[in-house]
This record gives sequence, C-alpha cells and structure tokens, in this order.
Amino acid sequence: MTARKATCRCGQLTVVCTGDPVRISVCHCLACQKRSGSAFAAQARYPDAQVCLTGEFREWSHTGDSGSRATFRFCGTCGATISFSNESLPGTTAIPIGAFADPAFPPPLFSVYEDRKHNWVAILGDAIDRYR
Repeated sequence: MTARKATCRCGQLTVVCTGDPVRISVCHCLACQKRSGSAFAAQARYPDAQVCLTGEFREWSHTGDSGSRATFRFCGTCGATISFSNESLPGTTAIPIGAFADPAFPPPLFSVYEDRKHNWVAILGDAIDRYR
C-alpha cells in the first residue's frame, strides 16, 4: 500500500497518508486563494482512517463561501497548513499537495469555484473530470 508523507515547512508537524486519495482537486475560491497565498489551492483528500497526524498543531475554523464550515490544522511554529476537514465532505481529510513536496504527485482532476479562477490559469484535468 502506498504511503505518502507531508510536512509543514519547519518539519515538526507531519502527516502520513496511506492508500490513494479519494479526490485530488484545486479550489479557486477567495478563501483558498488567501489561505494558500496563490491563485488557487491544490489538495488531496483521504479517508480519515488513512491519515495519521503527528506533532503539535493549532486549529482554526471558518465558514466558507459554500456555507459549510472547515477546520484547518496548522503548525504553530511556521504557520503552514498541514490538513483540513470540511463538514460538506465528512469522513475525509484534505492535505495541501505542496506539503508532500513531491513533483510526481498525481495531478488534480477536479476544479471548483472556477467563476473565481484567474483568467491565466488552466487546470488540465478540467476536461477529464472522473469525480462527477
């Protein structure tokens, strides 16, 4: 079984995910743009039972544009978000793809809030959406 390790920037907070993600996506909502500091956020969702988080973290919850509440877990030292859960997708934990620091990580095939997507962004998986 595949195991992937993600870490915060300083390395004290880690998450190990086993198996394959159930969804790899990008989000263009304004909250994700702010959280990621980029034009969009990319994340891989795993069943909760396949995620093991170790280290000290802080949590912050926020109600997003969809009206559902998300809880973010981040390192209190370096501030990097290492995981989050959303009540609209119960039983799953999302891990920011960049935290894996793996250029071979599978690409996203699902894209949401495209009405807020920057006009210079093209997500190649948009044409091959296996999650619908």
